Amino acid sequence: MEKWEILLNTGRRKDKAKQDSNTSKTANGRLEMERDYDRVLFATPTRRLADKTQVFPLDRNDSIRTRLTHSLEVSAIARSIGLRLAYESPEIFAGIEDQQFIQRSVPALLAAIGLVHDMGNPPFGHQGESAIQTWFNKNCQKVFNVTQEQAQDDVKDFLKFDGNAQTFRLLTRLQILSDQFGLNLTYATLAALIKYPVGSNNTNPSHWKKHGFFKSEEEIVNEIWANTGLKNGIRHPLTYIMEACDDIAYSVMDAEDTVKKGLASFSDLANYLEQYNSDDNATSDVLEKAKQKHEEFKKTGLSPQEINDCSMQMFRVYAITNMVESVVNFFKEKTQELTNGELHLYKGIIPVTPSANLCKTLKEFDKRYGFKHKSVLELELKGHNFINKTMDMLWVGIHGKLENTYDSQTPFGKYVYSRISESYRRVFEDKSNTLDIPYKEAQLLSDSISGMTDSYLIALHDELLPLYENHC
Repeated sequence: MEKWEILLNTGRRKDKAKQDSNTSKTANGRLEMERDYDRVLFATPTRRLADKTQVFPLDRNDSIRTRLTHSLEVSAIARSIGLRLAYESPEIFAGIEDQQFIQRSVPALLAAIGLVHDMGNPPFGHQGESAIQTWFNKNCQKVFNVTQEQAQDDVKDFLKFDGNAQTFRLLTRLQILSDQFGLNLTYATLAALIKYPVGSNNTNPSHWKKHGFFKSEEEIVNEIWANTGLKNGIRHPLTYIMEACDDIAYSVMDAEDTVKKGLASFSDLANYLEQYNSDDNATSDVLEKAKQKHEEFKKTGLSPQEINDCSMQMFRVYAITNMVESVVNFFKEKTQELTNGELHLYKGIIPVTPSANLCKTLKEFDKRYGFKHKSVLELELKGHNFINKTMDMLWVGIHGKLENTYDSQTPFGKYVYSRISESYRRVFEDKSNTLDIPYKEAQLLSDSISGMTDSYLIALHDELLPLYENHC
């Protein structure tokens, strides 16, 4: 079997017989990867992304991006790259003779993993991940009966909690339809979704810096790898494209949102890029085109804010076009090495393309003018505190629940437990779940927090706090 034939395995865990079926087989006119995209699009956690922070928490400006709009943009860029590869260079998918399968499946798979890549992220962006990690590190002794220094690999799932691993768990375990297979996506889509192909025991700052799955889903990952020809430490080649699209989207669009919020102007961005990236060809090319449009807009009678907005829109077009071209060209050139697992790009594709400095300097601009702005830091701090206190309160209902002990049996404990998602509680209480009780309790807590939107978390916090204070 050729490499790409198994990498694009259309089989599903629920129906393994499909992995041996004809790859062009359709279901209601759709190919299997197209069905994957539809399943992701219609899933409840996808809708919740509309009320989860991308960069600017709780922003009242509807034009500022949320996790949902960011994910849709990543998905759109990924699909466009997939279309170019499938139509312009079908020969890179050696071993698959069905051109229709390539032209429909590759773009659909990339669109699906682009849409779903942030689904497991908790409220308040990356600050939410940090808050969950902080809580478990602070309460390590109480939850696991060990110190941080004594923590084994399974405990590190929570001390190093990561939204990527939570995304994989959400899709394969928590999104219950009628069985234990989650959304039952194809092996190919699930394999390409795993951004970091290691567990928490194999992370390494010089290699894969994060873990892509939890101990609880390790058997599922091994099954996926066995059916796609992958293994520990080896990424699916299409994962690199999804990661590149994420880099493109947030480096460019976060700059656009920073300007839209009035924290900087187009001129600030242009001056920053010229100051720190003056000798870079990609930056010069993009800036030259964008600045020309900026001068044209200044002559049209638009307000300063409108000029900024229009100039940033054109900058976005030119910057994305530049970076997409770099990714397409690199992938075409290095497909064989990526497919054979011979090339390990631990920092992704973008840093080894001609667009590297443009993307890098944009991210630095985003941090300086956007992420580190006082208003953003203040809201992130509030979000961090909301998450930590809500975890304190949920813990009362979770700890001891399986054994009917501790405060879980108090009126507050019973009430707070009832406020956790029914499907999450079903997985937690499942008799076939043989993981240690402390691990299961910690996982239900992180599942609960990760599944909340920004506004729901705040509302639940405010609802429970008076009851919690009376309980204490």
